[in-house]
Amino acid sequence: MTPDNQRSPDVLPLFDALIPVTATIALLILAVALFGADAAWGPAQVVLLIGTMIAACFGLKNGHSWKSIESGFADGIYVAIPAMLILLTIGALIGVWILAGTVPAMIYYGLELVSPSYFYASCCLLCALVALSIGSSWSVAGTIGLGLVGIAEGFGLSLPITAGAIISGAYFGDKMSPLSDTTNIAPAAVGADLFEHIRHMSWTTLPSLGLALVGFVVLGLDGSAAMSTPEQIVVMREGLAAQFDLGPQLLIPVLVLLGLSIARMPALPAVFIGATLGVIFALVFQPHAVLTLIGADAATTTDLVKGVWTALFDGYVSHSGNDNIDVLLTKGGMSSMLTTLWLVISAMAFGGVIERLGMLQRLVAALVAGANSAGSLIIRCVLTCFASNLVTGDQYLSVTLPGRMYRAEFQRRGLKPVNLSRATEDGGTITSPLIPWNSCGAYMAATLGVATLSYLPFAFFNLINVALAIGYAMFGIRITRIEENEKALVQEIRPAEGEAS
Repeated sequence: MTPDNQRSPDVLPLFDALIPVTATIALLILAVALFGADAAWGPAQVVLLIGTMIAACFGLKNGHSWKSIESGFADGIYVAIPAMLILLTIGALIGVWILAGTVPAMIYYGLELVSPSYFYASCCLLCALVALSIGSSWSVAGTIGLGLVGIAEGFGLSLPITAGAIISGAYFGDKMSPLSDTTNIAPAAVGADLFEHIRHMSWTTLPSLGLALVGFVVLGLDGSAAMSTPEQIVVMREGLAAQFDLGPQLLIPVLVLLGLSIARMPALPAVFIGATLGVIFALVFQPHAVLTLIGADAATTTDLVKGVWTALFDGYVSHSGNDNIDVLLTKGGMSSMLTTLWLVISAMAFGGVIERLGMLQRLVAALVAGANSAGSLIIRCVLTCFASNLVTGDQYLSVTLPGRMYRAEFQRRGLKPVNLSRATEDGGTITSPLIPWNSCGAYMAATLGVATLSYLPFAFFNLINVALAIGYAMFGIRITRIEENEKALVQEIRPAEGEAS
């Protein structure tokens, strides 16, 4: 018998490869049915652990040792450790950026973008900017998005189009923000660099947003120019100004982080520098907010340090009296990332085991049969991510599991990991709100009060992005390949991994 780490995928019966994956998918569907949008907050993790053990049983059945199986899920988790550290640091950054007034300033100035003359397009732009600043499409939809729906309803504008514009902007920002969990999970699952992943996504994402905005401008040319600035917008801007000392200088941390990204600094030190700037700006510009966070009265050095420290590990809590502002700004801290880390660990353990046992390779061999070009391989990956959204109802799993499945095949064909990470976001992250039974689709419908299938035709960004991703793949546009020196590095790593296992 060949050693475990050299066992050919063809040795494993297809039935044995299918059972663990099929059972896991069935249990994930049950979890979504029972827990809805809360499935990713614990139930899905339980399912993935069960799936890991089912896969382990079939591995033992096919002659693998427990030591090999154990090293499989350990290796799966190991490759995600850098991303998990980045997620923790991003949680800290979000907390101190809110405390420093950086995020409130982005929202404050962004609210000026809501133009009565181009309501749908300005809704999309505003949600895109805010989602970029906080990295959460759900928070944007549940706060600013909800307010925009109320404005549209008050002026007799189309609610499905408004919801489509909100979701388009929110998912653009969520997809492109380095603060977003999916933006970090996707490159982690395939071994890509965070900022390189974001740059590569821009080739499909930015044109998609531009075309979506054109569509919303056209739909808005129906006489909405007589609208005045809605009261809800004025109230929110006044609430932000009352809670923080706002000014353009508070945007400096954002510009610094953007500059570090352009300079290709690795994500972890770049985000750490951004968080450090947030601490400094909080102490210099928002001492009152720092003291309010911990309920202190006197501006002592100890209390100021305790305040920013609290924001780093436990985030910011807003008590403005405006529900929309409080929901939008109560977030961040390392603790806010723990559930996401739990999900990443569970998903990567499951993926690591089925990869080590040859199950992943067996399934991928069936999926890529006939995919002779790089473009056809990318298209199949995009469709696999969409199918994962359909059957699992969870966007995180639609990104992580296909990422693990296709990782070795992309590498074998000399394709850079960013091709795969972009495909998983194009097919997974973007399509999740378009499926009624997906946790994202259910949340958006419930929050905005518009049925998923009603806003689906107007989620222009999401639809265009998927079409562009497939079109780029078909015509070989922006498909990057591994350079010769990188190939040599990969060949050095592979034997080392085999020896470690």
